[in-house]
Amino acid sequence: MSTIGVLGGRWRATVSPAGGVEPWDGSAPLDWFIAADDRWHVPADEPTVRQRRIDGAPVIETRIKVPNGDAVHRVWCVADGGGYTVVEIENDSSLPFAVAFNRSDLLSSRPPATVPIHGIELPADSVVLPVGHRSTIRVALAHGHSVAGPLPDRLSSPMQVARGWTAVIDAAGRMVLPEDAILDRIAQLRGELALNGPVEPQDDVIGFLVDVGQLVRLGERADPWVPDIAAAVADAARLTPTWDAGAALDAAAAVLARAGEARALRDLKRLRWTQPTSLPAAAPAGRELVWFEQRIARAIGDGTADLLGAGLPTSWLGANFEVYGMPIGPETTVSYAVRWHGDRPAVLWELDGPTVPLTASVVAPEWSTVEPKGEALWPAPVAIASSGPSMPSGDISFN
Repeated sequence: MSTIGVLGGRWRATVSPAGGVEPWDGSAPLDWFIAADDRWHVPADEPTVRQRRIDGAPVIETRIKVPNGDAVHRVWCVADGGGYTVVEIENDSSLPFAVAFNRSDLLSSRPPATVPIHGIELPADSVVLPVGHRSTIRVALAHGHSVAGPLPDRLSSPMQVARGWTAVIDAAGRMVLPEDAILDRIAQLRGELALNGPVEPQDDVIGFLVDVGQLVRLGERADPWVPDIAAAVADAARLTPTWDAGAALDAAAAVLARAGEARALRDLKRLRWTQPTSLPAAAPAGRELVWFEQRIARAIGDGTADLLGAGLPTSWLGANFEVYGMPIGPETTVSYAVRWHGDRPAVLWELDGPTVPLTASVVAPEWSTVEPKGEALWPAPVAIASSGPSMPSGDISFN
């Protein structure tokens, strides 16, 4: 299931694995059906259904097989005119078909077909639209006042909306990695958090602090969160020191710093443990995003920061990659790039904010620096076996 909506707006919906749109406001779901050359296709029952998020954003594409190609369903939300959920049906086949929707309160650029619906049981107010081969139609639901009518002109395309989400998501730290699947997963996790909000602190106080830290990095104001952060920190400080509890306190410190809460930040620094615990080999449930980020760069309680503290994935050996704006202190972020010179990685780094000493305890145990920017040649890696979800298997250590 995926959440769609518009930042700053209240309307939300869940998109099912078959492309059905289930609004959270209690209105009827919006399902789709294809009358192809062979038969009616019900996406929820089709074995050929495939779904993806475009660039990891809450722009959801669902495909099903029809004769000579695919029927493609895309759904996304735009803020125009108070908000719309737009559904696009592309006929990626060489034969025409018709698409039926089970709600008639749709905005459309063309009138629905007047032929009766045969061969499938649909609600009486369902509408049918013809879709020529290699062509596309669009419909939309207006948020809060769904009525049938003409579709507004010049609504943003799915790619435009995906690019807008990418800009939002990258504000929390941008990465250029050898594997697009990891970037898409990071985008998905951040997008879902931006739309759904943080976990409740009474359910998961560590998750709450991590989530709020991520939301503030995504652009939310810090000061409204200060009272909740203060209460959550008091609870988290009583927990057994763990890698994610340390990350949660670091996230809280960054929020307090952005809110200008200097006294609270000083108090919080006294709670932070001086030695971090090691990262688990796999991401625990509900910790995937912070687990991955901690592998890229993380603060250590003694005031230093560690790069690639769990090693490099084997599949990254010889591949250049870049990291921008990852937090390593309440007011400091690090950007770095790895370039390969034969079998040795070279790192180029730059800090934004107060200087934090850097180490690379696994990648280059003998290396450290107090320079705010520079470059260094690290030793050649030696592969070891390890694995974890959303990171390629085969981490590496260095000697």
